[in-house]
Amino acid sequence: MTQSSSRRSRALTIRNDFSPFGNKLIQAGYVDGDQMQQALAETRKTGRPLTDILESITGRQLSPELMRQFKKQQLFELKILYGVESLDPEVNPITHNQLGQLIDTLIPIDICRRYKLAPLSKKDSEPPSVLVAMVDPDNLDAQDDLKRILRPQGIHLQRMVITMEDYQNLLDQYLDEQVRKAKQEEDKKAVDVSDIVEGLDVGSLEEAGDDDDIDIGGAQADAQGAPIINLVNKILMKALQDGVSDIHVEPQEEGLRVRFRKDGVLQEAFDKFPKKISGAVSARFKIMAELDIAERRMPQDGKIRRMFQGRKVDFRVSTLPSRYGEKVVLRILDNTQTQLGLDLLITDPETLEIVREMAARPFGLILVTGPTGSGKSTSLYSVLAERNDPGVNISTAEDPIEYSLPGITQVQVIREKGMDFASILRSFLRQDPDVILVGETRDKETAKTAIEAALTGHLVLTTLHTNDAAGAIARLDEMGVDPFMISGALLGVLAQRLMRRVCSECRIDYEPEFEELERFGMGGLKDEALTFYKANTLLPEQREAARSEGTLCPKCNGVGYKGRVGVYEVMKITERMQALINEGATTDRLKEVAVDEGMKTLLAYSLMLVQQGHTTLEEVERVTFTDSGLEAEMKAKRKSVLTCRTCGAQLHQEWVDCPYCMTPRFQN
Repeated sequence: MTQSSSRRSRALTIRNDFSPFGNKLIQAGYVDGDQMQQALAETRKTGRPLTDILESITGRQLSPELMRQFKKQQLFELKILYGVESLDPEVNPITHNQLGQLIDTLIPIDICRRYKLAPLSKKDSEPPSVLVAMVDPDNLDAQDDLKRILRPQGIHLQRMVITMEDYQNLLDQYLDEQVRKAKQEEDKKAVDVSDIVEGLDVGSLEEAGDDDDIDIGGAQADAQGAPIINLVNKILMKALQDGVSDIHVEPQEEGLRVRFRKDGVLQEAFDKFPKKISGAVSARFKIMAELDIAERRMPQDGKIRRMFQGRKVDFRVSTLPSRYGEKVVLRILDNTQTQLGLDLLITDPETLEIVREMAARPFGLILVTGPTGSGKSTSLYSVLAERNDPGVNISTAEDPIEYSLPGITQVQVIREKGMDFASILRSFLRQDPDVILVGETRDKETAKTAIEAALTGHLVLTTLHTNDAAGAIARLDEMGVDPFMISGALLGVLAQRLMRRVCSECRIDYEPEFEELERFGMGGLKDEALTFYKANTLLPEQREAARSEGTLCPKCNGVGYKGRVGVYEVMKITERMQALINEGATTDRLKEVAVDEGMKTLLAYSLMLVQQGHTTLEEVERVTFTDSGLEAEMKAKRKSVLTCRTCGAQLHQEWVDCPYCMTPRFQN
């Protein structure tokens, strides 16, 4: 076979094995054939988007051109699969006024949410018809319900297929428009909501019903319900639709403010509500969480469980008396939206290998540190998911139980009945465990029990609240744990943060100035050709203008960021680290030695993500960059040069014995 015919044969094989999009990625050098095959197998197995898997495998983001190519292929495949036309809102923009009118007058919002569909337009032909975009056009239940609604009016159904992401964007825009209209009507009519609140007693709220399986979408559709109930349901529904992690309901001097935390950043969710409804809104949340509504001077904690789009969602509720009323914060626990797996979280291969090696050990202690909301529970459960096997006995003590993992024993902490972390952990030790997870170590008793379990043949996973990995040693020391027990039990410490991903569709590329590189400790890269990215973040008024002009980014809606990426710092406990712990070394000294032994700090890891195009320097400054952190980083990078006092040799590593005259290191 000639060389040219061999090349043609290889090209033909590539075209037959992969889709046009896959071939384009291979030809562009973004992936090779093995990586493409791995990505296809992973997306079939987990259902994750192919683009997300490719970006996690390669560590590089797809360009807007490649993302556009992927969407074209996706729509073409959906068109062939379902035998109906496909809808691309970027090419054929949707008139949101008509969408809202059809939802309000023809196809109710609960039908749209239940079957993931959106009415697009109505044709006054003979017979009249309505065009509906559906994520699954072959859903027979959806077709039956739609025909039941349309048939009495003599309207025929026309179907189109739409991607899940485009469907979510359409419904997001409808929901935002509904909130805006409701606020405008309220201002226009100048209705004093206090009149509503004064006629709203506790009994009327309780009569609305709070069963576990109440559907928020159905409650929202009930226009005859009490105004406060509808408002609270609207807040919960919009939060779930927007994919936020926390809801903050805050009474202020000038009104009631509602903010959502999305991708780690708080943002206004609604315009301010009238101040006089603050008490009624707080009372409604407390009733839903089964708290004492008469108690307004003490903090309270509770839980709400609701159904949303066919799945159960938990809200962890915390109330706190403040100057202008009770502040209510709800943490959304929706583990169905989280993919577990260390390879899905940790993008750096070296860090991933170290964590997996620690997690595979038969006994010892692994600590995960970081502030609230930094993804510690997800990391711990990703470790458990990899160890979950019929031959391994796994038990967890949690408050609350955030994930449901089949095959393991999960125990809820109930302090009122004496079931705290320490007592549950002691009970675990009598039940032959292999792997133990303790949700949080916050006192000496729990810490000592966990370390004793790690020293007696069990792998123990737990969390601490510290700023970095090295700080965990000082935290355990403050709890009263002896250094020799820490050094003997501890396998390693994983510190982590979450940073926002810069939107791959609208990000702005630029070449950083030397001063900017120097500020972040990257002055040595000044001669390299670097491309960094900035987020194309629009102000609220700019987003409205861009939406009306049809130029608003469909992926991030003008925020500039979409999703989050993990930042990790793994301090592995080596023999040298054990010796330093036993000597009572400072946190800075431990960090310096760990970096010298190869540890990537949170700052170094986050800057690596910037260079790979995952995030921005602005995010680094917001999340991981501190003057002290940079100082420790630079100090650890500088090798100390000592002179042997016996023979005068230059020693570049202060912890080794002199290689020339064998003078012990302690004498230098």
